[in-house]
Amino acid sequence: MPPEIAVGDGAMGFWKALDEVFPGTRHQRCWVHKTTNVLNKFPKSMHPAVKTDLREIWQAETRATAEAAMDTFTEKYGTKYDKAVICLTKDREALLAFFDFPADHWDHLRTGNPIESVFATVRHRTVRTKGALSQKTAMLMVFKLVQATAKTWRRLKGANRVPQVIEGVTFTDGVAARDTETRAA
Repeated sequence: MPPEIAVGDGAMGFWKALDEVFPGTRHQRCWVHKTTNVLNKFPKSMHPAVKTDLREIWQAETRATAEAAMDTFTEKYGTKYDKAVICLTKDREALLAFFDFPADHWDHLRTGNPIESVFATVRHRTVRTKGALSQKTAMLMVFKLVQATAKTWRRLKGANRVPQVIEGVTFTDGVAARDTETRAA
């Protein structure tokens, strides 16, 4: 069964490979990476204000609020910092895809950094021991590093919602369609 959504940065190779192997998988761009990319197009003195404006988008409670905040960002900075606005808005759909999944999962879907930190640990160790390992011992070392790192992982919030995602339940602004119908009745 293909994944419903994948989270990643702007590495085009990842998205291309994903589309080849799992063409139906939704794309969610990492907000940490996108924020960094957008901030790189502003003077450092503006970073605190721009971060606050970006936070208004990715921490919005609904897609409509996020869309409005993105439009406000575009109006506010578009004239003078058009490259920053283009950087943000070109991935609009992929930045807001998390709204179509359970709200409990949003923290996990908005960034790929927890996964990247695991790979950074592995990369750090394997680079340091370059040439000293056979393929078998390298795989064992990677396994042990990931196993040790896994002890500090946070549990998935809203794990009870995963079966709904797998079943194809539609979520709007983090709320399952069935839950919305039940509340309306």
